[in-house]
Amino acid sequence: MVHELADYERAADRCRLTTAQLDTALFGPAPALFGHVAVDDDDQPVGFALWFLNFSTWAGVHGIYLEDLYVRPTHRGTGAGRALLASLAGICVERGYQRLDWWMIDWNPAARFYASIGAGPMTEWVPYRLDGAALRALAAVGVTSATRPDARPGRVPDRGDEA
Repeated sequence: MVHELADYERAADRCRLTTAQLDTALFGPAPALFGHVAVDDDDQPVGFALWFLNFSTWAGVHGIYLEDLYVRPTHRGTGAGRALLASLAGICVERGYQRLDWWMIDWNPAARFYASIGAGPMTEWVPYRLDGAALRALAAVGVTSATRPDARPGRVPDRGDEA
């Protein structure tokens, strides 16, 4: 279904995910990706939500970042998407997380659905991405001893939040 989503988002040629990669991300020794699957009355998958934890430094608590939500076209409007989001909202409430975040392509008609459940766009935030050659170029600069992140136990230096 991830490949179906990529096709829907007009980017099928950029989706390279393999079953093995997804299996490792979800069920490997240190999973950092979590997922929910919506099924129909015949127990056939009709949609999914893939998510991971984020953290609000201002609130001091985790939240959920919804990487992908997809419901097959034949099952849209059946409540499958609402059920997937409700399950993530339930996790947030149960664990004391204060927010559930996601991005959406600007032309996606799901915007009406999201508005109907009380979600709104965060127009004051501009997404940025560093990838490809620019990512490799910045990595090649390296980290000097003067700027090296603190590597105390419990910290992952390559995932620090220093700017």
